Amino acid sequence: MERAAVFDVDGTLVDTNHLHVATWWEAFRQAGHQVPMHAIHRSVGLGSEDLIARLLGERRDKDEDAELSAAHTALYGQYFDRLPALRDAGRLLRHLDRDGWRVVLATSASGPELSALRRALSADEAITATASADDVEQGKPAPEPVEHALELAGVPAERAVFVGDTVWDMRAGTRAGVRCLGVLCGGIPRADLEEAGAEAVYDDPAHLLASLADSPFGSV
Repeated sequence: MERAAVFDVDGTLVDTNHLHVATWWEAFRQAGHQVPMHAIHRSVGLGSEDLIARLLGERRDKDEDAELSAAHTALYGQYFDRLPALRDAGRLLRHLDRDGWRVVLATSASGPELSALRRALSADEAITATASADDVEQGKPAPEPVEHALELAGVPAERAVFVGDTVWDMRAGTRAGVRCLGVLCGGIPRADLEEAGAEAVYDDPAHLLASLADSPFGSV
């Protein structure tokens, strides 16, 4: 029976979380909002609308959301040609592909941003499909992105492992019924990932690659 390896991208495979923090901070600053960077960091991994709602509250001027999101996109887009893949991220995807796993990306990124992330990974030959923000109505922590990734892979939840770096990833994967692994390279503490549903936690893709045989990937 087929198996699916589902991966978040930002902060999990590509070292972008702090770029998102800085560019969201600047987008908020330009609009006259003082939002602390630590709060933004805790919100990275949510879709733009949910991130803004979490940081500015439900009583904000929602007409401003699109402008804030566009400002962040423009600021972050300056880095598209030099986004850094995390150590051994591409090797990890290629290794799993060779071992018969269907590798699927589940990300809130879309369009040119998603293309830039895939270029950074340089592992397109190993990626079966991508579930992007354009494909779902609700982003993480709702289970829909992970569920859609499983549909693309044609694999049931019990035959899948999901890897992410945020509590939103862990909650989405848990709600979708898959086994969840956390990585610390996105900057979220181990205890937070475990509390949100991570079965095991690794430093980064290189650590996971070196530990595959003893990880949940070795027992699915």
